[in-house]
Amino acid sequence: MQRIDASRLEDLRVLLAPHGLRIRSVSAGEAVPGSYWGDSEAGLIGDTLYLRPDTPLHSALHEAAHWVCMPPSRRASLDRDAGGDHAEENAVCYLQILWAERLPGVGADGLMADMDAWGYSFRLGSAARWFHEDAADAREWLAARGLLPEAAAAPAGPEAQGPA
Repeated sequence: MQRIDASRLEDLRVLLAPHGLRIRSVSAGEAVPGSYWGDSEAGLIGDTLYLRPDTPLHSALHEAAHWVCMPPSRRASLDRDAGGDHAEENAVCYLQILWAERLPGVGADGLMADMDAWGYSFRLGSAARWFHEDAADAREWLAARGLLPEAAAAPAGPEAQGPA
């Protein structure tokens, strides 16, 4: 499981700065403010993402993607529960995988393995199968809101081939 360390913290700040999300570190063993799952999982309060050195990277990216995907009206009162519907949750998962490709030494494959190990649940059985074979709705959701990077707009897996 990839965790937040000093180098990843700076990489996250660079990745998230254009979106206006701030990052605050808390000391090892300290409660993470705004954490939905508790323990070492990332927390969100307002425009701040809270992380500990043992926070899983997938958790940090997931909560950050929730913040980016939610409307400003929800951001204004955000404290722990990002909310959103099933379509938004899929978009969040997709975006966190795309972001993993932009982080040095992480990559989508490593992040998806961590997502599976943590217990994310996808109807095709794994994050990778979902991402490559069944995530058209997540791409469309992100694209409709201007959150899908141009390079990620076209599917790479079997769905790119269309019906037989």
